[in-house]
Amino acid sequence: MRLTCMFSFILLFGAAGLVLFIHLQDPAELVHHQTPGLRFSIGLQPPKTVCSVDCTSSNQDGEIIEKAADKLLKVNQTGSPYPPHWLPAKSQTSDRRQSNIIFLMKDNEKKGIEMNPITPYKRRKRFLIKKSPILIAMNSSTVNFSRLKDDERNSSWKRLYEIQRARKKLMQDVCSKYKSNSRRIISPYYVSRIFVEDKHRILYCEVPKAGCSNWKRVLMILNGFASSAKEIQHNTVHNGNYLRRLDGFDRKGIYHRLKTYTKMLFIREPFERLVSAFRDKFEHANSYYHPVFGKPIISKYRRNATREALRTGSGVQFKEFIQYLLDVHKPVGMDIHWDHVSRLCSPCFIDFDFIGKFESMEEDANFLLHLIGAPHNLTFPQFKDRHSNEARTTARITQQYFEQLSSSERQRTYDFYYMDYLMFNYSKPFEDLH
Repeated sequence: MRLTCMFSFILLFGAAGLVLFIHLQDPAELVHHQTPGLRFSIGLQPPKTVCSVDCTSSNQDGEIIEKAADKLLKVNQTGSPYPPHWLPAKSQTSDRRQSNIIFLMKDNEKKGIEMNPITPYKRRKRFLIKKSPILIAMNSSTVNFSRLKDDERNSSWKRLYEIQRARKKLMQDVCSKYKSNSRRIISPYYVSRIFVEDKHRILYCEVPKAGCSNWKRVLMILNGFASSAKEIQHNTVHNGNYLRRLDGFDRKGIYHRLKTYTKMLFIREPFERLVSAFRDKFEHANSYYHPVFGKPIISKYRRNATREALRTGSGVQFKEFIQYLLDVHKPVGMDIHWDHVSRLCSPCFIDFDFIGKFESMEEDANFLLHLIGAPHNLTFPQFKDRHSNEARTTARITQQYFEQLSSSERQRTYDFYYMDYLMFNYSKPFEDLH
C-alpha cells in the first residue's frame, strides 16, 4: 500500500512539473511548421549572432534557425521561409499628393512636422513581448498602398507603383510556397530591427549596407530631431537612441503599429551587400570587427598565420571570410551586416507595404517620401559618410572579389543567400551558378 501511494505521488509530482515547464515556455518556440515536399524546421536554439556597433545595438532575443528547401540544406544557415502574409492595402495620406494620385487619409492624422526637443529615447527591455507574445491573424493589416487614377499622366509614378505591386506579389508567391499558417506569433526577434517614426506612421526595418544610415537620418528629420541630413553624424545615427524600436512599445502599441503604419524595407543585391560589408569591416581599421571576427577567422582558416595577425585580427582575406561564412561550425557567430534579409526582417511574418532596392535607391526613396506626405524639400541623402574617398561597392567591384573564389565556393555562397535572391528577384550574378 505504501509503495502504491509513493508511486502515485511521484507520478503526480512529475506531471505537475511538466505542466509548469510547458507553461513557462515561449509559445513562439513551440511552433513547428512542415510543408509536404519541403523539409524545414524552426529550431529551439537561436543561432550565435555577435553584436556590432554599426546599425545595431544588441543581439536579437530568440533568433530562429530555419532549414529551408532541399537546395538550402547545402548550407548551415539559410533565409527564413516564414508563412505568407499577403495583405491588401489601404493607404495613408499625403499632403504632397498631386492630381494624379488618390490618397486615403485618416481623419485624425496631422499635417506638417512639428519640431520636438532632441531627447534620446531610452531602450526598453524586450521582456514585454517575451512574456506576452502577440498573436496576429493573416491579412490583418489595415494599411493600403495608394491607387492611381485611370487617366494617370505621370508615367513615372505609375511605373513605380506597378514595380511595387510586382515586388510585393513576388514576395507573396515565395512565402506561399512554404507551410501556410493563418495565425502568426510575433516574438521579440521579428520586431527588434524595426524603427518607428510616429508622425508619418512609418515602420522601417533596417538592413545594414543597404542605405540604413541615411534612412535613419531621414526618419530623424521627419521626427523633428534635425533639419538636414548633413547635420547628423554617423555615431549619432547609430548610437544616439533618437529613434525608438518597435520592441520598445508595449503589446498594444506594437499591435496597433503593425496594423496601421506603413511598413518599409530596402534591400540590396546579396553578393554586393556581402562585399560591401567585408570592405567596410575588414579592409579598414576597426576596433570591434578585427578582434571579435578577424582573430578567430585567421586562427581557423589561415595556415602559418603570423603572431601579429593572430594578435590583432587584421588583414582577413576575402576567401578566408567566405570560408567562415560557409562553415557549419563557425568559430564566431553571424553578424547582421551579412545575415540574410529574409531573417533580419522576416518578410513572411511582417506585412511590408513598400519594398525598395539599393540599386534604385533615389527613385524608390523619393517615391516613398512622396506617398507618405513628407515635406517637399526632403529628398533622400546620397552622401557616403564613412570612407568617403573610397568608391562605393558596385557590381564590377563585387565580381572582382568573387573571382578570388572557386566555382564551388561561389555556388555555396549563392545557395547561402538563395532565399534573398529568390524573394527579391535578383538574377544569378555568375553564369556558372545553378
